[in-house]
Amino acid sequence: MARVSRRPRLVLTDEEKQILDQLRYSKTAAFRDVQRAQILWHYSAGQTVSQIARALKMTRKSVLKWIDKSLQMGANVGIKDTPHQPREAVITDDAKAWVVHLACSKPKEFGYAAELWTRSALALHVRKHAVEAGYPALTKAAKATVQRILDAQELQPHKIRYYLERRDPSFLPKMRVVLLVYQEIALQNEIRRNGAPPSLVITVSVDEKPGVQAIGTTAPDLPPVAGKYPTVARDHEYIRYGTGSILAGLDLHDGHITARVEERHRSVEFIALLKDLDTHYLPECTIRLILDNHSSHISKETRAFLATRPNRFKYVLTPTHGSWLNIVETLFGKMTRTFLRGIRVQSRDELKERILLGIAEINQIPVVHRWKAFEALETIPEMM
Repeated sequence: MARVSRRPRLVLTDEEKQILDQLRYSKTAAFRDVQRAQILWHYSAGQTVSQIARALKMTRKSVLKWIDKSLQMGANVGIKDTPHQPREAVITDDAKAWVVHLACSKPKEFGYAAELWTRSALALHVRKHAVEAGYPALTKAAKATVQRILDAQELQPHKIRYYLERRDPSFLPKMRVVLLVYQEIALQNEIRRNGAPPSLVITVSVDEKPGVQAIGTTAPDLPPVAGKYPTVARDHEYIRYGTGSILAGLDLHDGHITARVEERHRSVEFIALLKDLDTHYLPECTIRLILDNHSSHISKETRAFLATRPNRFKYVLTPTHGSWLNIVETLFGKMTRTFLRGIRVQSRDELKERILLGIAEINQIPVVHRWKAFEALETIPEMM
C-alpha cells in the first residue's frame, strides 16, 4: 500500500485557480512557467508527487521544490523564481584572455603533435595547466566552457581558411595596367557598335587549363527512364587514359576562341598557339596578349619566334598569382559547366576531339566576355 503523504494539500483561491488554469494551457508563456502551473494545478487536484513527476517527466525533487514553495508563500509567489543577486564571475577576464591566447597559438608550440586545436584538446590543456598559469578556476573547465569563451571572441581555431600571400611587389601597378586595358577595350567595343571601323590592335586573353583528365567508363552509362530513374546512372569505376592541356586565346572584341589541346604545355605548344593567332588575324593588326609570366611565355624559344614577327605581338602580363584578372578564366569556367563536366572518353585523342568540338560550338554563337569592375582603378595609385 502506498504511503500517505504528510505534506498538506495546496488550497487555491478562485483567483489563483483562474491564473493557473490559463497559464497551464498557454502557448506563448515561457515553458518553465507553464510547467510550474501544471505542477500546482495537479497537486491541488489531489494527485501525488510521484504521479505528477511521471506525467510531466520530471524528478520528484523538482516537483517538490515548487509545491513546498507555494505552500509556504502562496501560488502567485511560489510559481516565480526567487529574486537574487547574480554571482560574481568565477572565471575572470584574465583567465578568459589566457584561454584565448592558447587558442590563438598552435598545439605544436606546447609540445603536441597536432597542428590545430580541437575543443577537447584545448579544454584538456586548460585544465592541466590552469593552476600553473595562475587560474585555478579553470581546473574543471569543460569543453563547453572553453567553447563559450571562444564564441565570445568569434574564434574557431579548429578551422583553416586559406589565403594567398601577395608575392609580387608590383602587383598593384600591374593590376592597374590590366584594368586600364580592359577599360580601353570596353570603349573600343562601344565605338565599334556605333559603326566605327575595328581597331588595328586586337586584344586576346591567353591562358591554359592544364590537367583535363581523359577518363573512360568500365560499363555503359544507363540513361534516365521517365517515371522510374530521373538521372543518368554511371558505374563508380573508371579508366584513366592520361590528361590534356587546353591552350586558349579569347578575343575580347568578338568572343572568338583560338585553341589547341596538347599533352604538354611547353614553349613548342605555346608557339604553335601564337602561330594560329598570327594566321587568324590580318597582317596589319597588332595582337595584344593578356597572359601570365609562365616560363613558356617568356622562354628563349618563344622570344626567338617573336623576333621573327616584330611588332606583331604585344604582351600585357598579369601579376604573379593574379590569374583571376585574366578574362579567359571565365571561358574555362564556361567550358567546365557545358561540355567538360562529367565527360567520358575512350582515349586521349577522343578527349581532344570532344574539346575542340565544344570550342567550335561556342564559336558558332560567340559571346564577348567583359570586365565590369573598374572601381579598383580609383583606389590604386598611379605608381607606374
